[in-house]
Amino acid sequence: MAVAASAALTAGLTACGSSDTSGPSSDAGAPQSGGTLRYGLSGAPTCADPAQSGSNQTIYVARQVVDSLTDQDPETGALTPWLAESWDVSSDASSFTFHLRDGVTFSDGTPFTADSVKKNFDAILGTLTAAKAALAASYLAGYTGSTVVDPQTVQVNFAAPNAQFLQATSTVQLGFLSDADVAKSAEQRCAGDLSGTGPFVYESYVQDKSATLAKRAGYAWGSDVFAHDGEAYLDKIEFTIVPESGVRSGSLASGQLDAVSDALPQDAPQIEGSGGRILTTSNPGVPFGFQPNVTRGVLADPAVRAAIVPAINRQELVDTVLGPDFKPATSTLASRTPDYTALSDVTYDPDAAKKILDDAGWVPGPDGIRAKNGTPLSFSVTFSSVFAGNQAILELVQQQLRQVGIDLRLDLVSTAEQTARQGTKDYDSTYYNSTRADGDILRTAFGLDGRNLNARGPIPELDEVLAAQLRTTDPQQRGELIERAQQLILDNGLWLPTVELSQAIGAASAVQDLKFEASARLQFFDAWLSE
Repeated sequence: MAVAASAALTAGLTACGSSDTSGPSSDAGAPQSGGTLRYGLSGAPTCADPAQSGSNQTIYVARQVVDSLTDQDPETGALTPWLAESWDVSSDASSFTFHLRDGVTFSDGTPFTADSVKKNFDAILGTLTAAKAALAASYLAGYTGSTVVDPQTVQVNFAAPNAQFLQATSTVQLGFLSDADVAKSAEQRCAGDLSGTGPFVYESYVQDKSATLAKRAGYAWGSDVFAHDGEAYLDKIEFTIVPESGVRSGSLASGQLDAVSDALPQDAPQIEGSGGRILTTSNPGVPFGFQPNVTRGVLADPAVRAAIVPAINRQELVDTVLGPDFKPATSTLASRTPDYTALSDVTYDPDAAKKILDDAGWVPGPDGIRAKNGTPLSFSVTFSSVFAGNQAILELVQQQLRQVGIDLRLDLVSTAEQTARQGTKDYDSTYYNSTRADGDILRTAFGLDGRNLNARGPIPELDEVLAAQLRTTDPQQRGELIERAQQLILDNGLWLPTVELSQAIGAASAVQDLKFEASARLQFFDAWLSE
């Protein structure tokens, strides 16, 4: 299967709305090199290592330092060359052969070769382990090793068909580090001072505090998705952490920052009043929602999980907290994900929610909260402020659930603590989203061989559907399986969706061509600063 044909393994992305394109202002002129872009992150970059990166704020930094074998066109979803000039896929999608570009080097001066691919992939399932690099490990499900055919050719092998792998090679988690960095421990890799092949290099990195990237001199192997060849335009990117939304927008309006994350609706007037604009795109993948621990507390009752879905007024969440650039979730996949299907069950109907609870024996008490056999209908949700709107969204959900007799308790923790508690499954429910432009994200989140934060046991039909989409190379058949998986996940109460995440980036008028890649993360390679 040649490079053009192999793109059929990934479906096209649906179009998404945007309040502003990321292109240049009409009077900005031709792109010019130089300058430092000062960027305000809403949360800390938690790890310099791309394989261990998870949050958008972390990926915004790591994506600029590493390249991937392929890239994914954000408009069409087609896979295009990057570090691999072409590739061949076996008929059963269990073996992938990549033909690499010549002349690519890491920023420490060492060459990028087929052996680099092998060592990086081996480390993800060895040195790092799935606990440290959960997403990267899920992309390598069934990995049996890589064969170095020659210095510029590598064959990546799996024990069984792995149809999602080709799209996974476009992700930041499967980006590449030098041999010296691959040999480091997981903790050392998180601390920074890493060498990638990307258009920027780490000039400084203080874990959980700040990062400064500098242009990589001599970079000449950009993705086919990039708008220009050669080096990046910007000399530097300075990332600082500014958790408060109002402070971020104020710093942008006053000229202290050039661009900021998570520009919420209340920030727009100040940003636009100073001549700036809001750049938006919606995230593919799993939308924000509750993942219940089905072995613990009242959420072990399927009726409770079923009642929560119609009890949530998703449109009110968007209208009240987020604004028109966001969408209510309508499935267990976000609408921009290939093979997304809207589910009629994801609708607001509080009367239906009350009937489900009535039929299951949950009786309203004098305070309005239901109970059954002396147990109040109460559970907690563990969440972090990795997205600036999370707390306000959950406070409103808390009010909505109370109207049908459910007591929701909010448990705000640090991102690190949420990750740790997800690892031990120490929660009633956990609230998050997960971004990827491929429906296999459902296997990663809900499969028994994935994260399985539901702590569930076997569900034969769902388990078979998730496994079948992994071994199915026909795009139509795979799409049908992914559509079925979305319904089964909802039917079994494994995901209780709320809203779709959108990236809303505030940018000053001088910032040109700051772009989103296919997974809605920022790509700074084409960005430049006008006078």
